[in-house]
Amino acid sequence: MRKRTVVFTALAALLLGGAGWYASLDKETRGLLAELPTNTDVLSWSQDQRDAAFRALDRLPVLAKMHEIAPSPTPLPLPAGKPLTIPGFDAYANGQRLAGIVIVQDGKVRFERYGMGFDAHGRWTSFSVAKSFTSTLVGAAIKDGAIRSLDDKVSAYVPDLRGSAYDDVSIRQLLTMSSGVAWNENYEDPNADVAKFNNARPDPGVDATVSYMRKLPRAHPPGEVWHYNTGETNLIGVLVSSAVKKPLAQYLQEKIWQPGGMEARATWLLGATGHEIAGCCIQAATRDYARFGLFVLANGNRGGKQIVPEDWFAQATHKQKDIGHPGRGYGFQWWTYDDGSVAAQGIFGQGIFIDPKRHLVIASNADWTRATEGPEPAAREAFYRQVQALVDAAR
Repeated sequence: MRKRTVVFTALAALLLGGAGWYASLDKETRGLLAELPTNTDVLSWSQDQRDAAFRALDRLPVLAKMHEIAPSPTPLPLPAGKPLTIPGFDAYANGQRLAGIVIVQDGKVRFERYGMGFDAHGRWTSFSVAKSFTSTLVGAAIKDGAIRSLDDKVSAYVPDLRGSAYDDVSIRQLLTMSSGVAWNENYEDPNADVAKFNNARPDPGVDATVSYMRKLPRAHPPGEVWHYNTGETNLIGVLVSSAVKKPLAQYLQEKIWQPGGMEARATWLLGATGHEIAGCCIQAATRDYARFGLFVLANGNRGGKQIVPEDWFAQATHKQKDIGHPGRGYGFQWWTYDDGSVAAQGIFGQGIFIDPKRHLVIASNADWTRATEGPEPAAREAFYRQVQALVDAAR
């Protein structure tokens, strides 16, 4: 469950650029800036640096260019439900280093807490939770007729991939991370693709992600082997934008953010050549992450309008590929559970857990001690099971 590194290539220039830009910042942002790192590798940042940066990636546009996503003019209400008492929650929250958690059941908020100086009005970065948003935009593009079929070749929509190992890869294989193209997602390895492709110089006139990915060799025949690959989600984003002829953030606003009744403004960070980083880096309020879970539970139908094909989530949120973990699998950029639940997940503890059987959504943001390898992931899985049991006991 590796996720994408965030890169701020302009930081050194900003820090040396004089006082004018600094004076224009609000007091809170100036305080956060003092804690921000001066290097480009998120995994090397200290805990304090991450605490500051994860809530502020879009607050300093000279550091990270972005596209804005406007909220709905008619936000989806989240009325209070019967409060859920969760034994041991404070210890759990401290262990997770939780910034925010919202638990919604039957459309009502049953539990909501914030920590680390974060609150309901702030925007926390998603990391790879964004992958599940990007996947849903593929469904919207199919519903709109901009993408004909998941079995179409990727290169039919991204011509710069022609002649590469991706020439024979289908959209479905990208969605299920089974392209068979060689890729190293090891964040502990500075020579891994996931580390290098952020800083690679793009070919003239070619999107930065496409430029890097089209040079990769084939490791397996398409469709045979599941292998996690953040670069491929970025390719999906390029494909969707090319198909609908709109920036990804605009399409997200039109198809998910406003129809889903999101209440707060969101942002999406841009890569080196000005395209949204589709595998990462949406900034949003915790309640709006929860509303996305409700959008999924509603099968992408809002106000009587079907945003994605009626069978989209039946495919996307169910096991398409075995990942070598009992009881788990991978759908279309979603992590699946054999009990029918599904999750969007990002490094350092970002997540949206959706349980259709219990009409349950758990949206949470955190700053774990390690990206994925610490004790926090197992504790979070146990917490999901605990909440499910509490909901069942209350019935």
